[in-house]
Amino acid sequence: MKKRITALFSPAEWLLWGFSVAAVLAAASLFGGMEPVEILASVVGVTSLVFNARGNPVGQALMLIFSIMYAVISFSARYYGEMLTYLGMTAPMAALALVSWLKHPFRGNAAEVEVRRMPRRETALMLLAAVPVTAGFGLLLALFHTANLVPSIVSVTTSFVAAYLTFCRSPYFALAYAANDVVLILLWILAGRMSMVICFVLFLGSDLYGFFSWLRMERRQKGR
Repeated sequence: MKKRITALFSPAEWLLWGFSVAAVLAAASLFGGMEPVEILASVVGVTSLVFNARGNPVGQALMLIFSIMYAVISFSARYYGEMLTYLGMTAPMAALALVSWLKHPFRGNAAEVEVRRMPRRETALMLLAAVPVTAGFGLLLALFHTANLVPSIVSVTTSFVAAYLTFCRSPYFALAYAANDVVLILLWILAGRMSMVICFVLFLGSDLYGFFSWLRMERRQKGR
């Protein structure tokens, strides 16, 4: 059993996960006032990203849980855009991505998804679809008098692109989420919630690691 658990991640990934969890707990202690749901959501989030970096569908199941918890946190901060984005888009897309990843295992290995490169035409369609999605959510955010409206709308766009790429099993999903992390770092700085800033700084590092991990995984799967 112990060997099976340690085999989940590489030594570097265990180090990344351990550092991230320790940083979350340190932030909770240092800044104070961090709600239990924020601590738990942060731990679930960083764990999800390490599984995602390995192409393991467990990461998408955890992302679904994180999306619901993060929506609760966003509601408390009057970031209705984040709440709507994660409940109305990120959570459903994580569920669809989970199904997609489970349906496309690499050589029958359920713990590793088969990497796929999107053709240019599909990429163009994704970017085109991002326009009405951003406009629709942007209108809702304005109607709800969302705090820090402009970066919230940018977050919608980056979240949509990231979720779409995740469903399509593209290595660039992690890079899109990294861009979203930068936006969220700004949003939580503006809200004065340093504990959440630390959370998304950790997410940024994990997503960047995930991008390069998927590039290595793609080369290995293609025998390069």
